[in-house]
This record gives sequence, structure tokens and C-alpha cells, in this order.
Amino acid sequence: MEKFGYGPAKRLTMKVSTRDIPPYRDPAVILIDQLKEIYIDAELELIDTTGWYPKVFRKDYTIGLNLTGNGIDDPDQAFYENYACGSDSNYDGYCKPEIDKLFDQQSMEADQEKRKKMVWDIERRLAEDVARPVLYHNRSGTCWQSYVHGYTAMVNSIYNGQRMEDVWLDR
Repeated sequence: MEKFGYGPAKRLTMKVSTRDIPPYRDPAVILIDQLKEIYIDAELELIDTTGWYPKVFRKDYTIGLNLTGNGIDDPDQAFYENYACGSDSNYDGYCKPEIDKLFDQQSMEADQEKRKKMVWDIERRLAEDVARPVLYHNRSGTCWQSYVHGYTAMVNSIYNGQRMEDVWLDR
């Protein structure tokens, strides 16, 4: 920022837009605090949920904080949905056909160690391109009481195993 003329005496001001619900608002507040370190004074602009995605699709923001959840624990969903040319969920319009080819190559790779290295290379390139900066990864846990039976915790997604047809209570 100093290379561009900003510093303690000359700060950049802007808005950070996000949905007005805690899972969005809380990381936006953290981001605003971190931006101060690089001479950016940001104001939080809270958007009602009904107006959030229309605002995102119009690209009507300077910084828009959004959340991304994956249905499965596999790079394909994240890559194709969030970074591929033409994807509806590629909100910031990042597009590099050579990166899309790497998505296809890693997806078809049968050797898991080789695929892992390919994925790390793709993620490094996306980070270098500032394609969609990742601010943090959420972690969560699942707990239940000893009287809950038949529950199988899923290891590949937070969205799997939620029908509970085999779960029963022994009380």
C-alpha cells in the first residue's frame, strides 16, 4: 500500500458489504479489523438477505464478503463451482482457460498422491491470482448423548447423513 502512496497519514476508505446475519457479519468485522493493518479504513455495509445475491450478481460492491460451503469433500466441487470460467457461482468473474484445463486434469487423475499435488498447485495458482481470497476455514463438531443410537458421522461432508432414518433414542 505504501508503494501506492498509502500509509498512516493517508488511508484508503471503502465499504465491506455482506449479508446481515452472524455467519457473514462476524468474519466481515474481522476482515475490517485486519484491513486497518494495511491502511484501509473500511465501513461495514450490511445487506438484507433478500438483496444480497442480486447485489453480488450485479457486482455492486467494492469488497463483498461471502461464504462458500461445499456439499462434498472433493476439490471438483470447489474448483468448478467457484473458479471455472462461466460458472454461475464464480461471482467475481475469474476466468483462466488454462486453469480450467488443470481442473479437468486433476479430476481425471486416478493416483491420489499425484492428484493431491496437482490440487495444491492449482490452489497456489488461484491464491497468486487472488481469484477469490479465502479468509478462513470454518470448523465444527458433532456431539450427541449416549442415548442416541444409529447415528453415523460422515467424514466427507457436513451435508451427508442428515436424514436420520436410522437414528433412535433409548431413554
